Amino acid sequence: MNVTVSRKAHFNAAHKLYNSDWTDARNAVVFGKCSNPNFHGHNYELIVSVKGSVHPETGFVMDMKELKKMINAEIIDAFDHKNLNEEVPEFKKLNPTAENIAVVIWNKLRLKIAINLALTITLYETPRNFVTYTGE
Repeated sequence: MNVTVSRKAHFNAAHKLYNSDWTDARNAVVFGKCSNPNFHGHNYELIVSVKGSVHPETGFVMDMKELKKMINAEIIDAFDHKNLNEEVPEFKKLNPTAENIAVVIWNKLRLKIAINLALTITLYETPRNFVTYTGE
């Protein structure tokens, strides 16, 4: 029997969408206001979902206290109230789109969560715009 458990978290961060191989004009056409040279911010909502078998002794797929600690240590401490482009090493050369942020989060957490558990990241950049990544 497989069950999915989820933990919600949030962080606030600034970024700009920008391809350094392009001119400012092309960046403005492709990314619009999101390429503002002075950056802009979002109140990100993060949902981390873990799927696996229910442990017969604990009744847990995963201890949610441990998942909370992992999310705080690996993601919130690293991203919250940061300029993603300038302060988060993973985005020094990677455009911090919602898609790329979700993949980075997945990669960071995948290293901490047992391999027999499936991991899904859902990241809301706005209440209406969100991405989901499962490692595929």
